[in-house]
Amino acid sequence: MTFETIYKTYYRKIFRLCMGYVNDQEWARDITQETFITVWEKLDQFRNEASIGTWIFRIASNQCLRQIENQKKMPRSEIPFEIEDQATSNSETDGKIKLLYQCISELPETDRIIISLELEDVKQAEIAGIVGLSETNIRVRVHRIKEKLSQKFSQYERSDRF
Repeated sequence: MTFETIYKTYYRKIFRLCMGYVNDQEWARDITQETFITVWEKLDQFRNEASIGTWIFRIASNQCLRQIENQKKMPRSEIPFEIEDQATSNSETDGKIKLLYQCISELPETDRIIISLELEDVKQAEIAGIVGLSETNIRVRVHRIKEKLSQKFSQYERSDRF
């Protein structure tokens, strides 16, 4: 598989995974870009021990965790304020997607990885390999995470916070 094919196949999926982690479009784009730079640099080292998708999702997850950890080390006063994205529309669908990312970003780290990968239709066996849990554990956690998200979503909708 060529890098161009990999990029076209996985870019949107990796971006959505990153959005699940950071809930910030610019930051998610940066992490996605860094993920593909790593994929480009290490593609010749890929050993086909897992699917290419699993490998890329693992790189992206690691990039997200590293970025979040670095962000925690940076004092809040040094973080530039976010300029509102002018390209976003105000449609109801965009609002619900934004709310979904907000709810996902409030989950514990492992749950964010699991649900983000589940939303990308990654097989639960592959998710288990990425996060180091059993497939049965993943199945149970996915069910619980969906319940949590459903509750959070309902709470936000009732309070009109989005």
